[in-house]
Amino acid sequence: MSKDRSEPAPIPATEPNPTQQPATSSRADMEAFLGRVGALDPTVKAGERGRLIFALDATMSRQPTWDQACRLQAEMFREAAMVGGVDLQLVYYRGLAECRASGWVAEPERFGELMSRIDCRGGQTQIVKVLAHARRESDKAKSGGAKIGALVFVGDAMEESLDALCAGAGELGMRGVPAFTFQEGYDPVCEQAFREIARLTRGAYCRFAPGAAEELRELLRAVAAYASGGMTALADLQARRSSGAVRLLEQLK
Repeated sequence: MSKDRSEPAPIPATEPNPTQQPATSSRADMEAFLGRVGALDPTVKAGERGRLIFALDATMSRQPTWDQACRLQAEMFREAAMVGGVDLQLVYYRGLAECRASGWVAEPERFGELMSRIDCRGGQTQIVKVLAHARRESDKAKSGGAKIGALVFVGDAMEESLDALCAGAGELGMRGVPAFTFQEGYDPVCEQAFREIARLTRGAYCRFAPGAAEELRELLRAVAAYASGGMTALADLQARRSSGAVRLLEQLK
């Protein structure tokens, strides 16, 4: 069983952290995202538990979505449990320099407790640190740990060097860890960065409307299924959906 620490530990600051509204995200954007997920190779072998890093921007603008995420993460566990299970690791940043990661957690209740203790605080983005942490976790897997199935990142801003982010994403991509970047809102600078991270890691990007809990729930459940069982799990997920959800996932046929 996975172990977790009582409090998320600080992530080492090994990399520097430098410091018009487009159209609303469409259903086609979400379908394209899920189609990209469906095109990826399975991340785990049959009978294995998946491992998923769930990273969140916890700066002040994220408070409403953080509250949603505290509820929606349970959906990820439930979806993965139907396939074979998933261990989640919570990563978050807030303030000017705080970036922390929990241990690997196998129980939905425990993960929810960790998230409920965290409050959002003003500060700048630290996405470079998140990517570097995911890279280190992947390197640990080479020495006997379980493979990292995916990195999920949810945020609404980017205030760092795009070149630094691309370098970090490229290293993660070389390790075979796809990043699924979910953007809340319409910041074009953020969109450019999130799209590049997804591209360089061979992951996928999707934007969702502020406060759109249902959209985020569908996306998180799909990625959890993928991390736990690849395309087979996604096909099974599609078979269990409402008519609206089936349309959302029809590209995965």
